[in-house]
Amino acid sequence: MTETRNKEDTPAGEVFTPGEPIDIFLLARLGFTFIFVVITTLIVWPYLASLTWALVLAVVFIRPHRWFETALGPNSAAGASVAVVALIIVAPLLFIFQRLLQEALTGVDYIRNAISAGKWGDFLAAHPWLRWLGDRVDAPTIAARVGEFLTNLGASLLKQSTGQAITIVLAFYMLFFFLRDRNSALDSLVRLSPFSNLETGRLIVRVRDTIYATIFGTLAVAALQGALGGFMFWWLGFPSPALWAVIMTVISIIPVLGSFVIWIPATIYLALEDRWADAVTLGLWGSVVISTADNIVRPLLIGESLRLHTAPAFIAMLGGLQLFGPSGLILGPIAFTMTTLMLEFWRRRADPELRPE
Repeated sequence: MTETRNKEDTPAGEVFTPGEPIDIFLLARLGFTFIFVVITTLIVWPYLASLTWALVLAVVFIRPHRWFETALGPNSAAGASVAVVALIIVAPLLFIFQRLLQEALTGVDYIRNAISAGKWGDFLAAHPWLRWLGDRVDAPTIAARVGEFLTNLGASLLKQSTGQAITIVLAFYMLFFFLRDRNSALDSLVRLSPFSNLETGRLIVRVRDTIYATIFGTLAVAALQGALGGFMFWWLGFPSPALWAVIMTVISIIPVLGSFVIWIPATIYLALEDRWADAVTLGLWGSVVISTADNIVRPLLIGESLRLHTAPAFIAMLGGLQLFGPSGLILGPIAFTMTTLMLEFWRRRADPELRPE
């Protein structure tokens, strides 16, 4: 007969021995748990962007919210915080996008009027070395196509803006509960985590530090790009260089855009105005100096804050953008830093000498 061993006689870490039967009910519970975790993930996935930005805003604005909590109740404080955050973020974005749309339409009208007035022919006549361009390019047709493209782009953006508006509304809706119920949410997270309380606490702190590093690093780089672009606009005599510096700063924060949407059209405008030296200067300044701030300075700042090498930090942001979209700017670095920390946990579990006293 086979003797049944007590749990006290089973060596630590041993799940079962070859002589013991497999617990079918345990496997069934694990299977059902896995299935419903996958189903829950699929349900949440379409709203991942809203949840991500709600978490980011909650982490960034938690200190002002605590001040509101001392003066108001939890519900009123959360509502006031959401209103302030919405005012700080949404109002400037609406103003800037309205200004950009106005400038884009003005630029299209300028090009059409210049071509219809014969300035395109005068431009080629004044620069014989570009005559080959006139033989191969039908400027009126291109201008008409550019106008159609911008019209279709505006319609496409209008359609996409509905989905983006839903994402923003959901983000602020979730922000309310992230601020009001943060303590109970953290307690539930610690209780359900498969890691120890100490390890879970370290993971939470690492996520918070990653969000801080990514957001403030992005803001610092955006401010640098805006200052560099505004300085060159002032040097070249563009009107309202300070306003354009602010616009380039805000646009540089948006992952899918950048300051290039300002300085590239400005470079083309200078070339059409026969200011070739200024056009070359602005083109080189934008492609070499301003772009360097985004491609080199940003990974350096964020990588140093996260204790990551510049190359992994760059890959984390770029890969996150490709996988998750704009929210990947946050999720990519979080995935990298949490992975390294969890691998450190497993290493400490495997090597007793590395375990904390």
